[in-house]
Amino acid sequence: MFVVELAALLHDIADWKFNKGRFDIGPKIVRAWLEKLKVDEDAIAKVCEIVKNISFKGAGVKNLIKTKEGMVVQDADRLDAMGAIGIARAFAYGGHAGRTMYDPAVKSVKHRSFAAYKNAKSGTINHFYEKLLLLKDRMNTQTAKKIAAARHKFMEQYLDHFYKEWEGRE
Repeated sequence: MFVVELAALLHDIADWKFNKGRFDIGPKIVRAWLEKLKVDEDAIAKVCEIVKNISFKGAGVKNLIKTKEGMVVQDADRLDAMGAIGIARAFAYGGHAGRTMYDPAVKSVKHRSFAAYKNAKSGTINHFYEKLLLLKDRMNTQTAKKIAAARHKFMEQYLDHFYKEWEGRE
């Protein structure tokens, strides 16, 4: 439980989106801080491994989380990206990053590498297809799979309403 709590609290301490695409910074900061606090090396190694591998890195990129602790933290992180709050977060980040909300001429891409994913500049609606709608099938635990199914359905309903309004049908 200690590893899960630490990883949950620290997994975004230096998120790659805010560090010029570098995903190696987080584990270094976490390690230095936990060593300073004299946390057991085994716990530090487990937390750093989770921080290093937790993030979604593209549709075609293999998930490297191996431990049950990592799976639980990853599921919680991914559930945060889904549903009503996930939608709000997607648009907030899209606005922060200067991305368009939607451009029907720009098609979504299933990124095959982390480099392609992190360098993508498509609109927020495309982000649903490039990440958010993929998360349901990437959950690790049965509990997360049940929660994800409901949040996934809500996102699909949202997109249906979005397109109806965009196209002037509603």
